[in-house]
Amino acid sequence: MSEHGTNSVKTFTLAEIAAELKCPPPAASRAALPITGVAALDDAGATQLSFLTSEHYHKQYEQTSAAAVLVDKKIKLKPAGTRAVVLIVENAESAMARVLEMFALPVPHPPPGIDPAACIDPTAIVAGSAAIGPFVVVGARTTIGNGTIVHAGVHISNDVTIGEGCQLFPHVTVRERITIGNRVIIHANSTLGTDGFGYRWDGKRHAKVPQIGTVIIEDDVEIGSGVCVDRAKFGATRIGMGSKIDNLVQVAHNVRIGPHCIIAGQAGLAGSVRLGAGVILGGQVGVRDHITLGPGAMAAASAGIVEDVDAGIVVSGVPALPHRQSLREQAALRRLPDLVVQVRKLQEQVEQLKGK
Repeated sequence: MSEHGTNSVKTFTLAEIAAELKCPPPAASRAALPITGVAALDDAGATQLSFLTSEHYHKQYEQTSAAAVLVDKKIKLKPAGTRAVVLIVENAESAMARVLEMFALPVPHPPPGIDPAACIDPTAIVAGSAAIGPFVVVGARTTIGNGTIVHAGVHISNDVTIGEGCQLFPHVTVRERITIGNRVIIHANSTLGTDGFGYRWDGKRHAKVPQIGTVIIEDDVEIGSGVCVDRAKFGATRIGMGSKIDNLVQVAHNVRIGPHCIIAGQAGLAGSVRLGAGVILGGQVGVRDHITLGPGAMAAASAGIVEDVDAGIVVSGVPALPHRQSLREQAALRRLPDLVVQVRKLQEQVEQLKGK
């Protein structure tokens, strides 16, 4: 492997990539072929690697300019093939993920220690190997663990606990009394611990209900940019171990997200929602308050969930229904204009018969 230029672009030979993936090596004449990056089949250039996971993309595969293509072993290649070198792998998606790890450049971050421009309360405890960037604010009695990286402009309030190996990107806000586990990643401009949206009508106005709870983020969670996780009214809003949350997601007060859940962008979880282990929510899914989704449940993009979903069930539509039922109802709805015309014709025929 070599690095070139001021941007430290990585280059690997095709033989090095094949060895890393433990797949059959290329022919000796192509083993030293330099690979400078990865790209889609129809975008790849002469020094880039691409991948084929479905026969649906066979046309792009035949026309690609890529130097080499990772091909899933389950795919039956047509005789015409491609000019690119073919590397047969057990699972092309997994193999490409490993290749991306090979080419990934380190994310710039502040060096270990506390930047002189940071503002750290004297009662805060910051581990020696933590990295605190410029203009970071750390409040009273807060603890930051070993190896945690806090980028510029992050605000961490009082009585916060942050574990080891975490990374908080610029302008993250962590409000008071929040607990964050180990190896948690929080991307730019996300906010943890905003007051839950709680009001009561007192006869004259919407009076604010105090939100005195907390937020707990368990180990190995990743939270995208622009995510809001509200503090609980009492108790805790909790995000379970290993869960991954995309950008622009709203997690309301007292929500409990189980371990290893996936929540795609622009989803919204209202107060006291419960997600079991391994739940998957597509983009723009909305979940009504006090709804429970059982372990392994899935919701298609833009679903509106207004009733509990049992474990392992896939739902879609508004209101969300079991996916097959939702598809049948959507198909019936598309036929509705024609049915209206047919009904009108039948009405006319009936009126004509009555006239006789």
